[in-house]
Amino acid sequence: MTSKIKVDNINKVDDDSNIINKSGTNITMGANGDTVIIPNGVTEQIQSGGDIQVQSGGQITIASGATLTNNGTATGFASISWQSSIVTAATLNAVAGNGYWIDTTSNACTVTLPGTAAVGDQIILTDYARQWGTNKVTINPNSLNFQGRTTPQPEYDTDGQSVDLVYSGATQGWIPNSDDDVRYATNPSYNVSFLVLAGGAGGAQYGGGGGAGGYRSAYLSEGSGGGSSAESVIALTPGTVYTITVGAGGAGGGTSPSLSGTSGGDSSIAGTGLTTITSAGGGYGQSGNPGTGSINGGCGGGGGGISTYGTGTASQGFDGGVGGNDPNGVGAGGGGGTSAVGVAGSGTAAGAGGAGITSSITGASVTRGGGGGGGADNRYTAPGTAGAGGAGGGGAGTVDGTAGTGTANTGGGGGGSGYGSGYGSGSAGGAGVIILRMPTADYSSTTTGSPTVTTDGSDTILVFNGDGSYTG
Repeated sequence: MTSKIKVDNINKVDDDSNIINKSGTNITMGANGDTVIIPNGVTEQIQSGGDIQVQSGGQITIASGATLTNNGTATGFASISWQSSIVTAATLNAVAGNGYWIDTTSNACTVTLPGTAAVGDQIILTDYARQWGTNKVTINPNSLNFQGRTTPQPEYDTDGQSVDLVYSGATQGWIPNSDDDVRYATNPSYNVSFLVLAGGAGGAQYGGGGGAGGYRSAYLSEGSGGGSSAESVIALTPGTVYTITVGAGGAGGGTSPSLSGTSGGDSSIAGTGLTTITSAGGGYGQSGNPGTGSINGGCGGGGGGISTYGTGTASQGFDGGVGGNDPNGVGAGGGGGTSAVGVAGSGTAAGAGGAGITSSITGASVTRGGGGGGGADNRYTAPGTAGAGGAGGGGAGTVDGTAGTGTANTGGGGGGSGYGSGYGSGSAGGAGVIILRMPTADYSSTTTGSPTVTTDGSDTILVFNGDGSYTG
């Protein structure tokens, strides 16, 4: 049975259920002011050459789930509905498909974007009174991405600016199709101060003190090692993982007869887009036999023989002290410190380790990077005098027995031992440390390695005493 629709005997339904015109060119569905509804699940197609006209007062409603398919060219459809009311309030909850004139003459305005969006959704914001340069417009992405990120909130502060936003999907989110100056509104980088201190070296058996770890710093006007000025702060990017490597302290020399210590380990911060910051481990304290690593380092190791000493690394630390006047190590030199050269040995008196640097990057004043004291000898003359450890974690030297160990996480050098009733032992250097200080508002709280997290004023401080990572 064939269904038929009759409107004044003009129209008919053919055997394929198509409504066709019996005569003339127009088919009128409903009277002026009526609503024609396309139900859920129905697909309407406008074929080539076809034309649908909605007269004044008429309306076509496409129900949820219905599809209107155009096989030709759609014209006359407005993609943006410009709002007639001028926005003067301090807040605006924007709706997709709308254009807004925003007047910031009296106050700034924060525009909150929709909490959900579909690809192709569009919102346009325009400076109505050319006042955005005086009172800016801030966009709150409302948990969706804006140029690939949810923070920071984009700000527009140029007079006469217009921002045309289109939603691209979950990955990049809202993207400015045009914002006049085509800037990157969510530049995500933020500045971070740092202290990178390497591991201190071990002191020698019957010889010099270990050099402190190299010291690099970018905090206020506090200097770096070797007498250099503070470095520039680093810019970290949200979502980027930065690898933290903390150098271990070098072992002390302790196998008879007379062995040098071991160099300290390097410390570093590395990550995509960042020039790796590396501080060199301390140079070992020297004795009669070679040690592991080098007598040169972040700070140089103390010399054990005549005219020997280790050199420090520029902008990280100072040289070690010259060895005394006996090639066997009588009065060995102190290890170099981050703020001073290790003291030379003289006669039976060993040299003290060089002093470290005092920093308040954690909010408390702490001295780090002291060199180890040299060992002394009493075999030939009256008992010698061992060298003191440098301020900032340097281990003290000894005449007999085991020397002092460099303090953990200060990068201090280990003390050298002397020769008394028997062979003594040089001691290990202290491990290094890496400290990051950043605005609390930027802190991501994503870390590995269990750093100590504290706050000081408006800043958050991370102290890494071992390896780990921080995600910007």
